Amino acid sequence: MTSTGVTDEAEDSGPGGYAAARLRLLTEGARSGPPRRRALAELTDGWLAGLFGAAAEEHTGISLVAVGGYGRGELSPRSDLDLLLLHDGRDDKAVAALADRLWYPVWDLGIDLDHSVRTPQQARKTAGQDLKVHLGLLDARHLAGDLGLTASLRTAVLADWRNQAPKRLPELRDLCAERAERQGELQFLLEPDLKEARGGLRDATALRAVAASWLADAPREGLAEARRRLLDVRDALHLATGRATDRLALQEQDQVAAELGLLDADALLRQVYEAARVISYAGDVTWREVGRVLRSRSVRPRLRAMMNGRNGGKPVAERSPLAEGVVEQDGEAVLARTARPERDPVLPLRAAAAAAQAGLPLSRHAVRRLAATARPLPTPWPAEAREQLVTLLGSGRPTVQVWEALEAEGLVTRLLPDWERVRCRPQRNAVHLWTVDRHLIETAVRAAGFTRRVHRPDLLLIAALLHDIGKGWPGDHSVAGETIARDVAARIGFDGADTAVLATLVRHHLLLVETATRRDLDDPATVRAVAQAVGTEHTLELLHALTEADALATGPAAWSSWRGSLVADLVKRVSGVLAGEPQPEAETAAPTAEQERLAVEAFRTGGPVLALRAQTEPPADSAPAPSSPSSPSFPSPLSSPSSPSSADGPEPLGVELLIAVPDQAGVLPAVAGVLAMHRLTVRTAELRSVPLPDGVEGSVLLLDWRVAAQYGSLPQAARLRADLVRALDGTLDIAARLAERDAAHPRRRGVEPPPPRVTVAPAASRLATVIEVRAQDAPGLLFRLGRALEAAGVRVRSAHVSTLGANAVDAFYVTRGEGTPLPGDEAASVARGLEESLRT
Repeated sequence: MTSTGVTDEAEDSGPGGYAAARLRLLTEGARSGPPRRRALAELTDGWLAGLFGAAAEEHTGISLVAVGGYGRGELSPRSDLDLLLLHDGRDDKAVAALADRLWYPVWDLGIDLDHSVRTPQQARKTAGQDLKVHLGLLDARHLAGDLGLTASLRTAVLADWRNQAPKRLPELRDLCAERAERQGELQFLLEPDLKEARGGLRDATALRAVAASWLADAPREGLAEARRRLLDVRDALHLATGRATDRLALQEQDQVAAELGLLDADALLRQVYEAARVISYAGDVTWREVGRVLRSRSVRPRLRAMMNGRNGGKPVAERSPLAEGVVEQDGEAVLARTARPERDPVLPLRAAAAAAQAGLPLSRHAVRRLAATARPLPTPWPAEAREQLVTLLGSGRPTVQVWEALEAEGLVTRLLPDWERVRCRPQRNAVHLWTVDRHLIETAVRAAGFTRRVHRPDLLLIAALLHDIGKGWPGDHSVAGETIARDVAARIGFDGADTAVLATLVRHHLLLVETATRRDLDDPATVRAVAQAVGTEHTLELLHALTEADALATGPAAWSSWRGSLVADLVKRVSGVLAGEPQPEAETAAPTAEQERLAVEAFRTGGPVLALRAQTEPPADSAPAPSSPSSPSFPSPLSSPSSPSSADGPEPLGVELLIAVPDQAGVLPAVAGVLAMHRLTVRTAELRSVPLPDGVEGSVLLLDWRVAAQYGSLPQAARLRADLVRALDGTLDIAARLAERDAAHPRRRGVEPPPPRVTVAPAASRLATVIEVRAQDAPGLLFRLGRALEAAGVRVRSAHVSTLGANAVDAFYVTRGEGTPLPGDEAASVARGLEESLRT
């Protein structure tokens, strides 16, 4: 009986005994992690050795070898078996018969098998041609048969690897880089591939291969533990799904977390991200070292001899000063020989700032020495420390790799203890590309490009670093962040006035974009509320730059030229209030020439008028001729641009659809329903009443939509108008049509979204009641909202609809029939009704 306690049974009972023992091992709750992987490998070793012994007439000149992950003894519950049948060139028929007697029992059990049959010479030749084969053979492990044959192959393959390292390691580095480009970074993905993504198990294996070359070695601290953690997660994933998968899908994360005894899916992702970060950083350090070694070997021998002549045979590396105590050496920022971290508490920040400013990585040895010996900074920080932090944050893209080096040795949380709560914290929002901590650094990187637009670049950069720091605490992260920002600002040495500005920036970092996209900017109350929150023009200037940096660092769906124009318009209006300019007390914005044309045409014809145009920029005064009874012709269908792009990464808004309709009840649900019926995704929408030119009585509703086809092309404007006419006169039952379509093509089950939330925004407008809706975006959502508002008997004065990833964020300005805001209890009742309609 071996250490598994079940190997003998497996050997005695054949495949059935192995299968039963394997099942018991995988369902045994007391054993998991490395012990279970080892036990499963030992169980499988014993079974395969039994198969080999029963099938092979003699054991000389032939052996069974485990390679790859199985060779390392890392068998997850659904791992495949990587096997090599090694022989000395004997009769091919006998070897083929033996292979069949080994492979078929494996297949019969439904276990995936990656197998090959080769001589040692063939194995070495294949490894020389295929890097992945060579990597697998580096982990070759003898299972059965001729031990000497296996040992000689291992020795030869390892010697080949070391001799060919100058050629193979660059090839391996390129392979890792290509895979990272294709799969993304494990430490930031919401549904990561534990094996293939950057920082995953493949990269950990590549680092083992580099170490085996003797050319360079990876940092050892934490690497084995990070690898073990990812393997444990993969084990739990296999058990939870019952299949061989490395993709940690959203719908399986809670079950995997429970399997590992973790609190929830967020705790699981945070562990995965921490492990990936360790492996990624180790890879960065290792590949830099490989590059240095290979560059030094490429120097001509005579030149190298001249460099080594007076240094006892060791190369003399050139050292260039960067800052006090910091020099450049061999492409890295390192500590000067005279540096004394134990006497210089500012040195960690000075070294980091100097490295980032020079665009150099900060040496791992330097960071480790700083972490081990540097004195803590006093409170408040000296002015130099604060200046060096600002310099680091203002260095642009190089800030990221330097910050990661500080993080790897725990220096960031030592400098900013509140950082620990946001470190590796996932953001379960499709709009966000990064974890909270990386998003903060990315925002600082973006803000560095705006420092010439503001009078206090230092406050902008610190606000960028801290704006989401409250996400590590319960409740509104802006409110929590304001408290933390005050504490951090005082600790790093800002005076009271600057601390107050930083607190305001953090507290209101979402104010401009939320107001610009969800509020009626023609309502004076909207502008006055923002001016009151901001307080001064200088703070407004900083907040404007922070808003753009934050959005750009979030992801392409969070910012566009359209959103930028709305924010800029709001900033201009608020700046006027803060400067004391007189503000209108009622809406006075005149319609554009295009809007006026549409309004007049709609009033003249008594029906809807449509105009379509490809659009990612704010609308201009020129447009195609409207589609109306008097102008039935329209260009051929516009193809929906699936991913328009620009320098600042605009969101895919598709086309702009302008609709003018004589003011009447039911317009919003009718238009929304027709768009949903034609499978048009609404990216943004605004509704407003446009007065007619002087001398013409009445008003026209103008709806400004940005839509994209879910697939295929956009429909003809004439078809849209025809369906809209029928929807408005009641001859088209939109609800029934949408219900029929949903019944014919039910949506697949996915992640359960959070419930919808409908609230009344207090004091948001003096002219109307503002109702905010936050819900999962879905076809027909706006139709359901419009119909519920009509049923509530309120009039929609204007609407501001936007979509962020899978989330719809809508604001409706509603009034009673006579045009007055709703009383508090009536507004609350309408909000409750809307929420109930979305939950059913």
